[in-house]
Amino acid sequence: MQDSSLAVAEPPEAGKELRGLFYPHGRWTPEPGKLHPVADGVFWLRMPLPFSLDHINLWVLDDGDGWAIVDTGLAAGPCRDMWRALFEGQMAGRPVSRVIVTHYHPDHLGLAGWLTHKWGVPLEITRGEFMLARVLTLDIADAPPAAAIDFYARSGWPDEAVERMKGQGWGRFGMAVTRLPMGYSRLVDGQALTIGGRTWRVVTGSGHSPEHACLLCDEAGLLISGDQLLPRITSNVSVYPTEPNADPLGEWFASLDKLEALDEELTVLPAHNEPFTRLRVRTTQLRDDHMGKLDKLETLLGDGPRTAFESFGTLFGRTIKPDEIMMATGEALAHLHWLERAGRATRLSDGGVDRFART
Repeated sequence: MQDSSLAVAEPPEAGKELRGLFYPHGRWTPEPGKLHPVADGVFWLRMPLPFSLDHINLWVLDDGDGWAIVDTGLAAGPCRDMWRALFEGQMAGRPVSRVIVTHYHPDHLGLAGWLTHKWGVPLEITRGEFMLARVLTLDIADAPPAAAIDFYARSGWPDEAVERMKGQGWGRFGMAVTRLPMGYSRLVDGQALTIGGRTWRVVTGSGHSPEHACLLCDEAGLLISGDQLLPRITSNVSVYPTEPNADPLGEWFASLDKLEALDEELTVLPAHNEPFTRLRVRTTQLRDDHMGKLDKLETLLGDGPRTAFESFGTLFGRTIKPDEIMMATGEALAHLHWLERAGRATRLSDGGVDRFART
């Protein structure tokens, strides 16, 4: 299946074990913008991100007469230029036959509109991810809506942080993605996709996003996991103003249970860091990490009621920078809401601020 012209030198580092996980390629990563084979007909493509998390892994699958792309990169000039170079270089001679996106976050969805328009193919994504993305592209204003300001004020933000937020615009999502198509091709849990003569099954999860799609190929022993399972960092699990009473951490734990039912010997192809094996080792690590944070947070609440903002030190163990405060608040609320649902914390609302106390 694999085109020999796409073969590149083997990674300089052999397989490596670290913290209970095995990395088949070691901690080596391919040159950005170049396809590197990880299995027959499956290629690893690394693209840059202008954040502290400075990269994303995309996956290109041999689809016979064409190419199937899984995730697209951010709507930024360097990513678009890399795709153009690939279409004229390593991917030349065959069109893009499918554009599949695991979830709505801009580093995954950013260039989906451009790619689907360029190649005349539908966007394949779950309903929950597509609908939320469509809403967010329209949710643009010169200033944050009153409900969003109230949400963060209730979380215990200092007055200066609230005032700083009021002076900012609202709706950055639309600036990080190209114009989405009007319609899409819906992915559903358990659905079988035939790509390059192989069957890839959709496995959905939530918590990090509403209906995240992983792709499982039992024949090849591969799981394209998106952000649902990462080897060295923990996916963000947050509460947002759009669903202020959500329990995303409960959904995240249920999704980890679902992934643990898969074959332990799968090679996981994540959206960040390097491919790895020993899936259940990682799901256990992720669950234990969150459970440890929940226990520490419950102990803190036993010393007196706390807002989400006042829990930052216990949850993160470091000072949160101004540009991190929204994400930190979302994660703190996810843990506080889980404790509340579990009957281990009680919410106390007074003066427009929510505090949580140990039950």
